[in-house]
Amino acid sequence: MDDQFYMKQALAEARKAAERDEVPVGAVVVCKDRIIARAHNLTETLTDVTAHAEMQAITAAASALGGKYLNECTLYVTVEPCVMCAGAIAWAQTGRLVFGTADEKRGYQRYAPQALHPKTVVVKGVMADECAALMKEFFQRKR
Repeated sequence: MDDQFYMKQALAEARKAAERDEVPVGAVVVCKDRIIARAHNLTETLTDVTAHAEMQAITAAASALGGKYLNECTLYVTVEPCVMCAGAIAWAQTGRLVFGTADEKRGYQRYAPQALHPKTVVVKGVMADECAALMKEFFQRKR
C-alpha cells in the first residue's frame, strides 16, 4: 500500500465531514502498514474549535497505541494542517506527515513553517487536486 491508498482513506473521512456539514477535512494515522485511527472535522458537531480532523486522529491513535508518541506513524490529512494541528503533530513527534492540498490562508507553512518536530518527514501534494476539489465544492455550496 502506498500514500495514494491511505490518502483515499483520508478523503473518505473528509466526505463524511461534508455529509455532516463540516469543513471536509479527513485524516488517518497509519502505523506499521495498518490504519490505527480515522477522523474528520467535528468542530460544528462538537461546538469545539479544536476538533479538527488531525486532533481527533492524533487522540485516537495515541489511545490505540497506549502512548502519546506517534514517531513510528504516518498522519495522512487531506488539507495542510493549521498551526494548532502542526503543534499537536510536533508534540506527538509524528514520524511522517502526508497532506493533500496546501492551505494558503491558514496552513502552518505560512505562519509557522518550523512548527513540526525536526524529525518529521513531510510529503506534500498527494492527490492534491482531489483534496482541493472537495474543499472548493463545499465552500461553493455555502455561498
